[in-house]
Amino acid sequence: MRVDAVTLFPEMIDRPLSESIVGRAREEGYLKLGFSNPRDFAGDRRRTVDDKPYGGGTGMLLMAEPVYKALLKVRKKNSTVILLTPKGRRFDQSAAQALAKKKHLVLICGHYEGIDERITPLADMELSIGDYVLTGGEPAAVVVIDAVTRLIPGVLKKSDATVKETFTGGLLEAPHYTRPGVWRGKEVPLALLSGNHGRIEDWRRARAAELTGISRPDLLPTAAKTRPRKKI
Repeated sequence: MRVDAVTLFPEMIDRPLSESIVGRAREEGYLKLGFSNPRDFAGDRRRTVDDKPYGGGTGMLLMAEPVYKALLKVRKKNSTVILLTPKGRRFDQSAAQALAKKKHLVLICGHYEGIDERITPLADMELSIGDYVLTGGEPAAVVVIDAVTRLIPGVLKKSDATVKETFTGGLLEAPHYTRPGVWRGKEVPLALLSGNHGRIEDWRRARAAELTGISRPDLLPTAAKTRPRKKI
């Protein structure tokens, strides 16, 4: 997969995605990450890319032309262009799974007070990573790229690593434990030590449903098929 980011601050995306699993995915060729900076397409010596919004208001707005030219540099026929904005659809695991099937993503990162609205129709979709405001779209781009990259076949070496995890099937993931069996007086649940795969699976389903009901009850209506077969 190739991902290009239209951004004033490429290093805010490049550096966090140069480590760990995504960094290895880049080294191994699963992910190719590129950048297009609107400042390179500014029309004056000062490389101006922002201006005051019409109608007044605080802050500065990215002008349409530099962003447009930066987008044209990287957009191709098979590109999926995404505008990162608080007004967009909430980014979730199902969105990540859909985007992981694409060949080329272009992420437009706003900054300051955002981007001239006339850029919006150029995007295929608008995405938001949550109901809060960031200083720019770069942190959101990191989130989207990270979530999508780990779903690319071959990035995670265990083929089932993305099958049984939080939000897959609609539920939060069940708790996990590792050695030692007793840590500071707290024991690993006996079901996980039983060696009985059916019992372990039932325990995990029950705990997943219980945890979801406590922390994210809004997910339960869409996760009915994944509820536990019996109480453990």
